[in-house]
Amino acid sequence: MRALVWFRSDLRIGDNAALSQATHDADKGVVAVFVLCPGQWREHDWGGAKADFVLRNVAALSEALGKLRIPLRILRVDRFDEVPAALLGLAKDAGCDRLYYNRELEFNERQRDDEVERSFDAAGVAVRAFDDVCILQPGTVLTGQEGWYTVYSPFRKKFGKIFDESGGCTLAPKPRRQPEAPCDSDTVPTGLDSFESPELTELWPAGESHARDRLETFVRTRIADYHDNRDAPGLDGTSSLSPYLASGVISPRECLLAAMESDGRDALGPASGGDGPGTWVNELLWREFYKHLLIGFPKLSRGRNFRAEYDGLAWREDPEQFTAWCAGETGVPIVDAAMRQLVSTGWMHNRCRMIVAMFLTKNLLMDWRLGERFFMQHLVDGDLASNNGGWQWSASTGTDAAPYFRIFNPISQSKKVDPDGDYIRDHVAELGDLDSREIHDPRPLARAGAGYANSIVDVKASRQRAITVFQEFRQ
Repeated sequence: MRALVWFRSDLRIGDNAALSQATHDADKGVVAVFVLCPGQWREHDWGGAKADFVLRNVAALSEALGKLRIPLRILRVDRFDEVPAALLGLAKDAGCDRLYYNRELEFNERQRDDEVERSFDAAGVAVRAFDDVCILQPGTVLTGQEGWYTVYSPFRKKFGKIFDESGGCTLAPKPRRQPEAPCDSDTVPTGLDSFESPELTELWPAGESHARDRLETFVRTRIADYHDNRDAPGLDGTSSLSPYLASGVISPRECLLAAMESDGRDALGPASGGDGPGTWVNELLWREFYKHLLIGFPKLSRGRNFRAEYDGLAWREDPEQFTAWCAGETGVPIVDAAMRQLVSTGWMHNRCRMIVAMFLTKNLLMDWRLGERFFMQHLVDGDLASNNGGWQWSASTGTDAAPYFRIFNPISQSKKVDPDGDYIRDHVAELGDLDSREIHDPRPLARAGAGYANSIVDVKASRQRAITVFQEFRQ
């Protein structure tokens, strides 16, 4: 039997269920394939940062597969509906008897996979699909009434119970080196015409080894203090693994096991996650929570409010203010620093993601979908579940969301998480000479001297406006 392994958002050799099983089943070799879908990626709001990161990691994957004598073929179609025919054609040409892949959870991706399975079944080619993207399979962490959890804390508690009762998690066996390669690998393109190729190689190097190095360095040097340092954007206190998790360059199981081993006890234990490893595990499980919800509530993949009672809320439309927010020119230093970091690096610190999201949805009272889309167009770690979950949390329209009256004051947050103003200075060059007392909310004279604009909105007045709008809408 010759196997065809279809890679998507699982661009790794290690702990890859589909690849592992295929290499142990096959006796006539394994062929791998990655399908470029630039048109569909555009429809899903991929930007240059993510497309570039994925292509570089596909190239790294091809090199790693070569050491296992597994060639990587590259197919190119424009949209998902063209994938079944392209894959089946490759399977026939390469003499493959069975298709292996790891399931994806998003709505369009699941529709595509269903069509692939129907096409292969009609052609008499077997298909084996695996649940690999999450630590625990979606649909296994359910309430006592067999429903989906919509609040994180009880989800986490049940997750821990199931995890312990099932004996934890293990990594997939290492893939077996094949006797010989059935064909040659294709060249992985370095770019696509419809996407810009930003210079992010140094910030986000490609390959499983770089992801594992980041994990090992974080666990060795920073995870112990993660609970103290994670909210400070000016510190190197986070793992910076989100792009690698989003594209499947490293698995969440490997990250979880590393955290648990670092703790010397049970980092998955107390729901509070009060120490560094426990707090980081909480972040991994928030990711898990949002991914499970994609299966339980498909509308999340289709731009809908989780809380349908907010469907009629009248968001403001102000293109000029939205443009200022996108460009990091709102006149609120912490917001501008964060937005400029996003555009220049493809990444934003998580605390700052919450600050800028609340600023857009509450202080500017604009539709969360505008921000969600802009983020996806620029994030190197763009991931529908986490991005949608974060934006709906900030907008108070999501599951287990912040109450509508809980609104971050960006200036207070700035003083709290960046007290010396180092993060602002790193990204808002014109404020570089201001001291720590002035930099969070410069007075008019300081703004004029630095060439920095006035705030596009009164923070306190706009907060009250948002509360009033939500209150009146709920009546």
